[in-house]
Amino acid sequence: MSREVFINLPVKDLKRSMEFFSRVGFEFNLKMSDETSSCMVIGDKTYAMLLLEKDFQSFTKKATTDAKKSSEVFVCISANDRKDVDHIVSKAIAAGAIAPKEARTEGSLYGHAFEDLDGHIWDMIYREPTKKQK
Repeated sequence: MSREVFINLPVKDLKRSMEFFSRVGFEFNLKMSDETSSCMVIGDKTYAMLLLEKDFQSFTKKATTDAKKSSEVFVCISANDRKDVDHIVSKAIAAGAIAPKEARTEGSLYGHAFEDLDGHIWDMIYREPTKKQK
C-alpha cells in the first residue's frame, strides 16, 4: 500500500516561511493551503505542512517545542548527487538559514544540513550507489 506522508511543523510567520522554502527550491500545493497553513511538496507523496504555531498547538495538548532551543525531530531528504546536496544547502543559507555543522561523509553517505527560519533541521543526503559483489 502506497501512503502519503505529511510532516507537520509549527512556524512563526507562514508567509516568510513560504518565501524561504520557495527560494530553497520547494513548491507548494495551494489547493491544500490557506491563511494558517501551507502544504510544501517534498516528493511525489511526501509533504511538509507548515502551520502557524497556534494552529499546530490545536492538534496536541503537549507544549510545542521551540526548535531554536531544542530538537524533537529533523527531516532528512535525499538529493540527486553531492552537488545537489551542496546546492540546496547553499540556497537555504542564502535565504537566511544557518548550517549547524559542516558537510560530512560517512561511508557511502554524503550529507549537509540547514536550520530553517524557525530552527527546524533539514538534512540533505546523497548515498553513493554500492557496487554489487561478484
